[in-house]
Amino acid sequence: MFISLFMFFRCLIFSFYLHRYVFTYYQINCAKITFSLKIYKKVIAIKKTAIITLLFLSMTTMMSNVAIVTTLPRFQDYFSEIQNIEFYSRLMLTLPSVIIALFSPFLGHLIFKFGKKKSAITALTIFALTGSAGLYLETVDMFLLSRALFGIAIATLMIVSTSLVGDYFQGEARHKFMGYQSAFMSIGGVVFVVGGGFLSDVDWRLPFGIYLIGFLLLPMVIYFLVEKQQEELKQDDVTVVPTNLIGVYFLGFFYMTIFFILPTQLPFLMINEFHASGKLTGSIIGVAFLANGVGAMYFSKFKKKYSFSTIYLIALTICAVGLTAISFVYNVYFFFLTGILLGFGGGVMMTNISAWMLSKTTFEKRVKASGYLTSSVFLGQFASPILFYPVVKSLGIHDFFLAVGVFLFVIVLIGSLYKKLA
Repeated sequence: MFISLFMFFRCLIFSFYLHRYVFTYYQINCAKITFSLKIYKKVIAIKKTAIITLLFLSMTTMMSNVAIVTTLPRFQDYFSEIQNIEFYSRLMLTLPSVIIALFSPFLGHLIFKFGKKKSAITALTIFALTGSAGLYLETVDMFLLSRALFGIAIATLMIVSTSLVGDYFQGEARHKFMGYQSAFMSIGGVVFVVGGGFLSDVDWRLPFGIYLIGFLLLPMVIYFLVEKQQEELKQDDVTVVPTNLIGVYFLGFFYMTIFFILPTQLPFLMINEFHASGKLTGSIIGVAFLANGVGAMYFSKFKKKYSFSTIYLIALTICAVGLTAISFVYNVYFFFLTGILLGFGGGVMMTNISAWMLSKTTFEKRVKASGYLTSSVFLGQFASPILFYPVVKSLGIHDFFLAVGVFLFVIVLIGSLYKKLA
């Protein structure tokens, strides 16, 4: 017990230094961001406290599943007398994603009506109450209900976080901040999954307590978060508003169906064929999360040279290389390299999709557009194991990665030819 707690606190200290690095890197570029805003002749008085609050708010969206993933086997053991508990234990993990996918478009309309700050305060309260409910709940039905409500809170926080980035920043400044935001989220994801693992060794209920962090963030949101009014941002966007964003939403869905192969399929290959330990498997996925953050931070560098569509194809190529390489791995430690490739490509791709969506929306449409994008991404997360299960069953887990990698190369080739002919 004491060893597990000691390791958890070491993890928190490591998290502090990683987050301090992100803040330092952000502050170094703060002057450039301010200069960029002046170029666009915006009057946006956003304090650093509001920006830091937005970063922490974004981090909570990574906690929908990762904090409790290691405690679910013990949850299953605790309720072993319940019929179909294996199904319910997995539903604990996927139910928030389903709720997010179904309710995000509707929540986008509500957030626009009631305001982003009020919505964030309400969502954080629900986040903390329902997320930590596992500390004391005693029935599976109540656990599932709490996870459903938790999904609504996560969806609201994601929509608010994405739309506020569009309100606060413009142009290159927006691209840079979105990179920092995604990096912060990825680092948080690593810390929470590792921290949850250590706490689950002490008691299976303790990882649910991590969600109490929502109460710690409430004062920051109440006092520091700034919500820009419509009249302050009526000239915020310089791009023409399109009639729809269906193409961007589909690319977001497609991205997540591919990226979610990493946590849903890779562990089976590593454990069943390479007999890797759970600790090693978790470490490789953790490294992929870190690479995801690095890729997100590099997005702004890509955007200086390439269009959104070209960046998407570049990131898809990186993911294709990573997936294809997995099928040729014969030493388990080479999975670290493939994890880095998949994480980096995914980080670039997701940040690119979010920035693409924001570039095509005005203040009036930004919240609703963010809701539909959130729905598309989480629908992809839910659909990924369902879509690929027949392929895995038919080809086997090893050849599955080769098939998906080749498929992505074909998609990149078709996309490149289309861009040249267009």
